[in-house]
Amino acid sequence: MAKTILSTNKLCKTFSSGGLQQHVLKNLDLEIYEGDFTVIMGPSGAGKSTLLYALSGMDKPTLGEVNFSGREISGLSNDKLAVFRRDNCGFVFQQMYLLDNMSVLDNVLACGFLVSKNRKEVIKRAKQLLKRLNLNESDWGKFPLQISGGEAQRAGIARALINNPKIIFADEPTGALNSTYGKAVLDALSETNEQGQSIVMVTHDLRSARRGNRILYLQDGVIRGELKLDKYVSGDKERQNKLSNFLNEMGW
Repeated sequence: MAKTILSTNKLCKTFSSGGLQQHVLKNLDLEIYEGDFTVIMGPSGAGKSTLLYALSGMDKPTLGEVNFSGREISGLSNDKLAVFRRDNCGFVFQQMYLLDNMSVLDNVLACGFLVSKNRKEVIKRAKQLLKRLNLNESDWGKFPLQISGGEAQRAGIARALINNPKIIFADEPTGALNSTYGKAVLDALSETNEQGQSIVMVTHDLRSARRGNRILYLQDGVIRGELKLDKYVSGDKERQNKLSNFLNEMGW
């Protein structure tokens, strides 16, 4: 039986604006399983990114709990949450926020050096990750503005993986990429998942969603449906049909 790595208990998130309250997440109970590639889908405004930020400790819920490997994290101070994220989480966003004044390799190394004092091992791992993610060694010394968007995203994935996180959170990682670069990023995430990495990804994109083995459909702050799939295999038409049928049933 799959081991739970993340869970929520009656999770609520409310935003106030102009004297009005918007209930974005509503008493949400959820389990995320170790080794899964979990995809969160749903219409705009459903609360997908809000849920991702709450699960990762980037934002605190209004009510309820978030538990990571049996430890409640939602009540931690901001400083302790920062340490939690550093030690347990990796993040891949639509915009990678690589530091423009540092090379690709140095962007990855900087995160590794925050955690480990073994500089030789961090450098070795960074180079291994960049090779594994098919980034040419000739690009490692370039600045982010000198490489393509797809290359920058793959560098961002290397940065997210440098500290051996227990879980990767991805928010629309291919949203700003063309189909070629997007596929390269999705291939990198799939390969990482095949090696046992837990991933939670928010996306609107069917091509991206097909990479998951568990699809959650969020609407109006609650999970309306769930689809379980086998591990991703390229060219699986039946998988594509199952996902399309599920989303049609959800009214997507």
